[in-house]
Amino acid sequence: MARCAPGHAVIDTGMGLERIGALLQGKHDNYDTDLMRSLIEASAHATSSDPDGPGKTSHRVIADHLRATSFLIADGVMPSNEGRGYVLRRIMRRAMRHAHMLGTADPVMFKLVPALVRQMGGAYPELGRAQALIEETLKLEETRFKQTLDRGLKLLDDELARLPEGGDLPGAAAFKLYDTYGFPLDLTQDALREQGRAVDVQGFDAAMAEQKAKARAAWSGTGEAKDATVWFELAEAHGATEFLGYDTETAEGVINALVRDGAEIGSAATGETVQVVVNQTPFYAESGGQVGDTGLIRTDTGMIEVTDTKKAAGVFIHVGRVAEGQVARGQPAKLEVSHGRRGRIRANHSATHLLHEALRRALGDHVAQKGSLNAPDRLRFDFSHSTALTAAELAQVEAEANAFIRQNSPVETRIMTPDDARAIGAQALFGEKYGDEVRVVSMGWLQGSGKGADRRTYSLELCGGTHVARTGDIGALVMLGDSASSAGVRRIEALTGQAALDHLRQQDARLSDVAATLKAPAAEIVDRVKALFDERRALQNEVASLRRELAMGGKASGPEARDINGVKFIAQVLSGVSGKDLPALIDEMKARLGSGAVLLIADTGAKPAVAAGVTADLTGSLSAVALVKAAAEALGGKGGGGRPDMAQAGGADIAKAEAAIKAAEAIIGG
Repeated sequence: MARCAPGHAVIDTGMGLERIGALLQGKHDNYDTDLMRSLIEASAHATSSDPDGPGKTSHRVIADHLRATSFLIADGVMPSNEGRGYVLRRIMRRAMRHAHMLGTADPVMFKLVPALVRQMGGAYPELGRAQALIEETLKLEETRFKQTLDRGLKLLDDELARLPEGGDLPGAAAFKLYDTYGFPLDLTQDALREQGRAVDVQGFDAAMAEQKAKARAAWSGTGEAKDATVWFELAEAHGATEFLGYDTETAEGVINALVRDGAEIGSAATGETVQVVVNQTPFYAESGGQVGDTGLIRTDTGMIEVTDTKKAAGVFIHVGRVAEGQVARGQPAKLEVSHGRRGRIRANHSATHLLHEALRRALGDHVAQKGSLNAPDRLRFDFSHSTALTAAELAQVEAEANAFIRQNSPVETRIMTPDDARAIGAQALFGEKYGDEVRVVSMGWLQGSGKGADRRTYSLELCGGTHVARTGDIGALVMLGDSASSAGVRRIEALTGQAALDHLRQQDARLSDVAATLKAPAAEIVDRVKALFDERRALQNEVASLRRELAMGGKASGPEARDINGVKFIAQVLSGVSGKDLPALIDEMKARLGSGAVLLIADTGAKPAVAAGVTADLTGSLSAVALVKAAAEALGGKGGGGRPDMAQAGGADIAKAEAAIKAAEAIIGG
């Protein structure tokens, strides 16, 4: 009860939206309201089951959890193994287990998202904006979880089989399922609850605590963690650092603090490493994938070479070394950002915006940024996508990004509220929290979209980084390739500007070297290399054929067959052939025999190889595997295997070749 005025009180009845909806619609159950019923029926349709039948509870869980997971993803939460991402994953997996209980063999949750957007997208437009990402995330997560679920349920059954009838699952066993096999405790409890069983939660917690204690003992902490307190104290004392770097690369300020080893110091002299805090700075602090600036801080008495810039608690931390003289707290200072380095970083950062939009247009709206690195020498861009890009897709993305670089359109920045930014279609980084105002960066014009106010922007993103003035300042974009970063996330690395041109020159120089070696024009290199490979393959085949002929003493001749217990048998030790040549020789000798068995031993100069063959008419009574195993054992080797008509093995001592032949003869002779 909360007092709102003298003599009055407000009572919280717990009457939320769904209860009010049920009351207005004359329903006695929240799940019977139109808000939930459409999702339940969509679940029933997708799983080909009765919405009010035996799976009624499962449909309700799926509908309820679908809403929760979709809103969380739309708000920037992504499934992970810690924090709110882990909460999301648990909710998703509970719904997915109920879909599994309804008999679904394939992922089904993502198919229900359109029904949710139709039902609630009007009131919550963020659902529509994030629909592609929600569907892609649910599909990837459910595909992976089905493997975990099938394996976990089998392991759970194995654990329960060891327990007395109706016995609770020990906490250590539940923790093993969780820690080793990724099967969450709540799913274990759900599965057992249906059998009238429970989990020893105290035992589970004890096992978890023991593991955490071991992890803490193995972790010694980091410098950043130890130093964190001082930055909060400086923020309280001096306020946040004002960033001037959007408009300038030089500025004047006052040194508010010098910090070393997590404590404030009064001054620092030549050669000493120090962290500098000023009241305002043009130095960009590492954030949003863009690396921190470097440069110089000068005072009347000394100079600091800044090697990195970071940020904590709103305080910009200039990490550097005193290169000349001495600097002291309270001194006025002139700050100069490394111009060339900042320019290269700007170009790479702006290029990632064009790359992001080109990827979305080539692959689909599910593409969302999952991480980036904008450094002076290269850029790296991680994005949500489940398969490797084809050569054609890479070429399309690179060509489109370069087309907008050549367009040389202005890069414009506007300050807006987050809602206004999203209203005009600005792409936000999911998971990022924004304040009352955001920077919206736009670049590129879509061809044929009109002029002036009718023109449509190509790339429109919320971004706090630094950018080029015009897209042409990027110079060029060269993609180095596509690789996997993590499950469902791809990574592209690329170069821009001079680095891109240097890379192309190096590639051209390599091509020229190859052309000179092949004595062919560059345009004919591919055909020339293909011809060389064909020639090499033909020569290899010819050499192999000559080896076989030499080993057999000529095509028309060869070793004589002996009769052993009614079976024609050829055995021979061959020089100048390898183990991989033996099967072809075996086939030729079997064809010559018509009916019989063959044993060949290759004297390779190292460990001998042995192979045996038996014609098809004899494999019912004689196996090549038995022959080769006996011969290999006599040669000092082990094992051997294959088919009844062809088998191979290795030996150790070629001097025992005669014994190996005798061993094979003994198998044939019975």
